[in-house]
Amino acid sequence: MMNGDNDDVGGYLNPGTKRGSDELLAQTGAVSNGSVMSPAPNHADNNNDAKKVKLDTKNPGAPSRVIHIRNIPNEVTEAEIVHLGIPFGKVTNVLVLKGKNQAFLEMSDEVSATTMVNYFTNCTAQLRGRAVYVQFSNHKELKTDQTHSNANPSAQAALQAAQALVNQTDTQGGPNTVLRVIVEHMIYPVTLDVLYQIFSRVGKVLKIVTFTKNNTFQALIQYPDVVTAQAAKMTLDGQNIYNACCTLRIEYSKLSNLNVKYNNDKSRDYTNPNLPTGDPALDSALAIGAPNLNLPNRTGENATPTGMPFTGMPLAGVTPTAAALGAAGIRLPGQPSPNCVLLVSNLNEEMVTPDALFTLFGVYGDVQRVKILFNKKDNALVQMSEPHQTQLAISHLDKMKTWGKQIRVTLSKHQTVQLPKEGQPDAGLTKDYSNSPLHRFKKPGSKNYQNIYPPSATLHLSNIPPTVDEEQIKDAFAHAGASVKAFKFFPKDRKMALIQLGSVEEAIAALIKMHNFQLSDSSHLRVSFSKSTI
Repeated sequence: MMNGDNDDVGGYLNPGTKRGSDELLAQTGAVSNGSVMSPAPNHADNNNDAKKVKLDTKNPGAPSRVIHIRNIPNEVTEAEIVHLGIPFGKVTNVLVLKGKNQAFLEMSDEVSATTMVNYFTNCTAQLRGRAVYVQFSNHKELKTDQTHSNANPSAQAALQAAQALVNQTDTQGGPNTVLRVIVEHMIYPVTLDVLYQIFSRVGKVLKIVTFTKNNTFQALIQYPDVVTAQAAKMTLDGQNIYNACCTLRIEYSKLSNLNVKYNNDKSRDYTNPNLPTGDPALDSALAIGAPNLNLPNRTGENATPTGMPFTGMPLAGVTPTAAALGAAGIRLPGQPSPNCVLLVSNLNEEMVTPDALFTLFGVYGDVQRVKILFNKKDNALVQMSEPHQTQLAISHLDKMKTWGKQIRVTLSKHQTVQLPKEGQPDAGLTKDYSNSPLHRFKKPGSKNYQNIYPPSATLHLSNIPPTVDEEQIKDAFAHAGASVKAFKFFPKDRKMALIQLGSVEEAIAALIKMHNFQLSDSSHLRVSFSKSTI
């Protein structure tokens, strides 16, 4: 973690004032919207003098109940800063230095402040879509002259709203307490329990209802109050549950209360653990207290769908392990890194090359290295850049007929593919692609993730120049050995087209040969599998 806020108020010190002394800010004049005002003889007459602040210092590096927040957007309000702290405890003071894109938040105790700093160390805080950085301040207290006649009204309102939450009950609902959550680009299953673990990090979750609408997984999540719901929306909207996929889109629901009838894997009322499951056999067993039943998790506390303790952050950088495909399991801290290396076997020795495997497996992730085994040339190792890309490749390519043989794709015991040592004979069987310009998924959250499909007889073509017509493309594919059954340009975008071939096996071979095929001096064809048919 960075060391405190050595530069946080540098522009507000009088010449000769020692940084961090008890004379900070209070003697330089007041701070209003990040500007420093000259002290006025009569404070009551100075309408610009919005807030007098005194920062008591402490030893740098130690925990403090004052939190320093950097890189905030210019338009952020005091209320938004306060909302960042509300889920972690009582907020007692706030100061926004807009001119310096910084803010201070004072919590009621160091425990709350430490919880907040630890949370945002692992999960990036966001304000209005911008990453902000949360750390302990070098100051132990944020003193504000509350009796000042022109005390900052927006700061006071934000603090009063936060204080009002202390008296609210755990079961109330109301307008803007229910969030509608849409999970976009859901490569991996997202369950009710995973959502509970994510959203309960912000505050107490009362109820969750999940459903599928328009082929999209969605959820309604109810909080006790507006401020916690707003904090969840601000903190989690746009975040990925897993690397580059399963993106949360959050908006307010029109509902003010969720009516949950069953506690099961689709819905849960955490205020009423005694609701039936909706399964008659299960409910009758529960009623008589039958032992050793594998019942749904009725509380949601500290469990994933696999029953594994949910440790570590599900957001911002955690990738699913192999178990994630079936159960959205999360890797525990301290476990070995998930493997990124695939073993591909039963290959056609006459046809296989590193470049061919790079192109085929590159449909499902960014291939870093390929090694065809020297003494067993129908076997190869393929190293992907992310663990979830290995899972995609296994699920889509294992047992696919390629070059006349049904290939097998499994996880390798190797953690990396070793490059041959200098002077060691290799016959071109090992290649490094880490700097390849042909990677499809280099950008985080790349749209290409949304167009990943199993091998199919229909291929999606893109980057077609206007000078190239249908016959030229069909001829190129025929020359590559494919039998073209149908072809169609996209009506609204002639740079793209669909081409249907004789079989899935033909399409696999054609994709390997035709991806990055040069159509003109400046255009190379892009080929992927399509979900559509012509």
